[in-house]
Amino acid sequence: MGRKIAVVLFNLGGPDKPAAVQPFLQNLFRDPAIIRAPLPVRFLLARLISRSRAPAAKKNYAMMDAGGGSPLLPETEAQSAALQAELQKHLPGDEVRCFIAMRYWHPFTEEAAADVKKWGADEVVLLPLYPQFSTTTTGSSLTAWKKAFKGVARTICCYPFEEGFLSAHVDRILEAHRKAGSPEKVSLLLSAHGLPESVVEAGDPYQWQCEAMAEMIAGRVPPEWEVKVCYQSRVGPLKWIGPATEAEVEHAAKDGKNILIAPIAFVSEHIETLVELGEEYRLIAEEHGAASYTRVEALGTHPGFIRSLAQETLAALGMKEAIRSCAGDRLCPAGWSGCPHREKVHKAGVRVIETAV
Repeated sequence: MGRKIAVVLFNLGGPDKPAAVQPFLQNLFRDPAIIRAPLPVRFLLARLISRSRAPAAKKNYAMMDAGGGSPLLPETEAQSAALQAELQKHLPGDEVRCFIAMRYWHPFTEEAAADVKKWGADEVVLLPLYPQFSTTTTGSSLTAWKKAFKGVARTICCYPFEEGFLSAHVDRILEAHRKAGSPEKVSLLLSAHGLPESVVEAGDPYQWQCEAMAEMIAGRVPPEWEVKVCYQSRVGPLKWIGPATEAEVEHAAKDGKNILIAPIAFVSEHIETLVELGEEYRLIAEEHGAASYTRVEALGTHPGFIRSLAQETLAALGMKEAIRSCAGDRLCPAGWSGCPHREKVHKAGVRVIETAV
C-alpha cells in the first residue's frame, strides 16, 4: 500500500460573486497580520474599510470575465490539477491529492483542513502560492492552518530563487516581448504587491526576497533593457515600501519607453494583474506618452512553474525537518526576524534552526 499524500495549496482567495466582495474584504482587513491593531479596533476598521472599498472593488471585479467575481479560484484549481498530475508521475506508488486552502474566501483554510483529515492523509505538505515569504501572506495562512489542523505537516516557506520558477518568469517576459513585436528601448517593470514600511522594519523578509529575485531576472534578459522592481496596490494612510509601480510607469512613459510590466509576486491572474496592471496602469502609460505598454501574463500553469512546485514538494517529502525554503534551510540573511526559520544559539554554542510554524 502506498502513501496518501496531501499537498495543500495556500492562496489569498477572492470573491466569487458581487455579493461576496464586501465580506471578502472584511475577512481580509480583520486579519491581525494585515491590520496590526487590538481586536476591537481591528474589527471596526475592517468593517469601515470593507464598506468604503466595496463599491469600487465591485466595479473592478465586473471588468473581468468572471461573473463579477475573481478568477483566482479557477486559476488555482487549474494549477492544483496540473501539480497533482505532475507529482503523480514522480510518485506512481502513492496517491497524491492537492487541496486548496484560501485565506479570505471559500474554500477556506478550515475547509481544506477538514477535507485533508477526512481523506486520511499519511503525509501533508503545505505549499504556498506566494513565492516570497511574508508574515502577511504565508505567515497568516500557516497560523490559520495550525489552528485548523493538529496533525504533522511539512512546510515549504518560499521559493523565490528556485531555478524553474525563475526560468518560467523569464520565459513569460521574453514571450510577451516577442508578441509585442520585439521593440527596443525597453523598460521592464517587475511589480510586486506592496507592504507598509513598518511591516518590513519589523523583520518581514518579503521586500528583500522580491528585490534579490528581481536582480536574478535582470541578469537573464537583454542587458540593454532597463529593469526595475516596484510595488503596487497600496491601501490606507501608512507609508509603504517603494518605488510605487504607478510612479515607475509614469516615469518610463515620459521617457518614451516600451514598457513591459510583469507580476513577480502573483502566480495567478486576478484583480491585481488583470485590472491594476492590465488596465489602470496602461491608462497612465498612454497618458504620459509610452511607446507601448505590454502586460506579462502571470505564470498560471506554465510547465516550468508546475515542475518547480513539484520539485519543491518532492524535496519537502524527503526532508527530516518541518520546514524548508528553496535553499534547503534558511534562505534569508541574518537580521530578518520575520523569517520562519529562527536561528538560536544554545548555551553549548551549537547553532540550530528553530521553526516559527
